[in-house]
Amino acid sequence: MARIIYINGDYVAEDQAKVSVFDRGFLFADAIYEVSAVIGGKLVDNDLHLARLERSLNEIFIPMPLQRDEIAQVQRELIARNGLDEGVVYLQVTRGVADRDFGFADDMKPSFIAFTQQKNLVNAASVQNGVAVGIVADSRWARRDIKTTMLLAQVLAKKSVNAGGFHEAWMVEDGFVTEGASSTAFILTGDGVLVTRPNSQAILPGCTRRAVIKIAEDRQLRLEERLFTVEEAFEAAEAFLTSASSLVTPVNRIGDRIIGDGKPGPVTRQLQKIYLELALAD
Repeated sequence: MARIIYINGDYVAEDQAKVSVFDRGFLFADAIYEVSAVIGGKLVDNDLHLARLERSLNEIFIPMPLQRDEIAQVQRELIARNGLDEGVVYLQVTRGVADRDFGFADDMKPSFIAFTQQKNLVNAASVQNGVAVGIVADSRWARRDIKTTMLLAQVLAKKSVNAGGFHEAWMVEDGFVTEGASSTAFILTGDGVLVTRPNSQAILPGCTRRAVIKIAEDRQLRLEERLFTVEEAFEAAEAFLTSASSLVTPVNRIGDRIIGDGKPGPVTRQLQKIYLELALAD
């Protein structure tokens, strides 16, 4: 059965889903996107994702296409129509359609599309066994806190490290790790402190990041939101990355340096377990 796509108020088969060549998302990457995980047919951390969607849209002066509860209903309808048990729901809002011009009218009507993707999240080999991450220079624009579809730097970063057998790229600016190409970076120091970069315009405010930080605080784990260098990451006792589609994924190697004993560490496993329990309980 053909996958059902939502596009500007209609649910259509994917081979019938069309957008204009004059859509500014296509011409300028003038668009915002979000991805929410689905486990057991239920959306995970979805309120956080919809809040971030609205914030990103506000930052680039695009109105919400629907109210948050209406967008959530679109997501649930897509899950039901596509029989999605595990995977993600992708949302994209563009500024709309107009003849190509850098300028834009203030009253443009945004375009809104959404679709599902079936993915193995909980039992993915990466989540269960851990991954290696490569190191690349961060060449992105300055407003990384806005979740735009302008992802060419991340695409090329992943391409460059994938060729070397790495699962993800950790990007570096001025000697400090910013974040992964599509994830948030965490390390656990040798003396048991969980470290991740604080939110700013330099990184995306991760929704899974926020959920994991709350778990760490509730369990009274030692936590520091601060910058850390590549060298500090090399010396970490444990490392992991987070995102909607990777949940909590152990990092066993950074560049050519094995982390810990090369296996997912106990703190990472604890956070994985609690995060999944909370996701399934919602």
